[in-house]
Amino acid sequence: MNILVTGANGQLGNEMRIVTAGSSDRYIFTDVNQVEGLETTYLDITDLDAVRTMVSENDVKAIVNCAAWTNVDACETDPGLAELAEKLNADAPENLAKAMKEAGGLLVQISTDYVFGKEPYNVPCREDQKGTPTGVYGLTKLHGEQRIMATAPAYVIIRTAWLYSEFGRNFCKTMLNLTATKPQLKVVFDQCGTPTYAYDLACVIFDILENRKYEGNTGIYHYSNEGVCSWYDFTKMIAEYSGQTECDIQPCHSNEFPSPVTRPSYSVLDKTKIKETFGISIPYWTDSLKKCIANLKKQVK
Repeated sequence: MNILVTGANGQLGNEMRIVTAGSSDRYIFTDVNQVEGLETTYLDITDLDAVRTMVSENDVKAIVNCAAWTNVDACETDPGLAELAEKLNADAPENLAKAMKEAGGLLVQISTDYVFGKEPYNVPCREDQKGTPTGVYGLTKLHGEQRIMATAPAYVIIRTAWLYSEFGRNFCKTMLNLTATKPQLKVVFDQCGTPTYAYDLACVIFDILENRKYEGNTGIYHYSNEGVCSWYDFTKMIAEYSGQTECDIQPCHSNEFPSPVTRPSYSVLDKTKIKETFGISIPYWTDSLKKCIANLKKQVK
């Protein structure tokens, strides 16, 4: 089977390159950005005709959409960027859904915990829970989900949260730098969720595709690593596992760091459905964090 991966030079896309290396399927990695040393086919997924041509010429039967506009704060303050977020997070997934409907294929869409947040939750969010986004980013990602469900007969939408990896810009890498260079840090403790190692998510997507587990299992699923923590707890563990313990890390409230968007105060995802449907086990968040930091240390040496 020929499988298209969009946004292949981002965090999840790079992990997909790694986990699919030995697959019997043919993976085609696409992006609008080219990175030296990475084989990448140019594809603008906001161009429906270009998507259709790519799918037709390569006989694509599945698409994994790792592409998205993720600058949460910027699209709150800039109307032009808000339009771009809608184009990339809603219009583009609809294009992919149309192409897969025409080809009789599957669309795997990566969504986000930001589709929740307006209501005060204190139990893990389930897939059938009403979306209540607090900002433009979450709203556009919810629109993307809705467009896919209205268009594609075969889809697997996976909502994830707090994604980090060895690639690109992310919270883990930022905190590794800050805890190594700052004598003191304040990190919010009143926003709780679960970090997700992009490699673990890529492994789940690969398993679903490689073993054709998606057949008969169209729907929305939640995936993050197991456990619950605050951004403060996350930072403390990043510092501990990296050996950077001289930085004084202190908890603080979200209002001490004003932001254009109100982030979910509790966005823990209930993963019962994905575990039971696809027969997977999910690593605990600190175990995966240790692996990522070990890999990052290897890159420095």
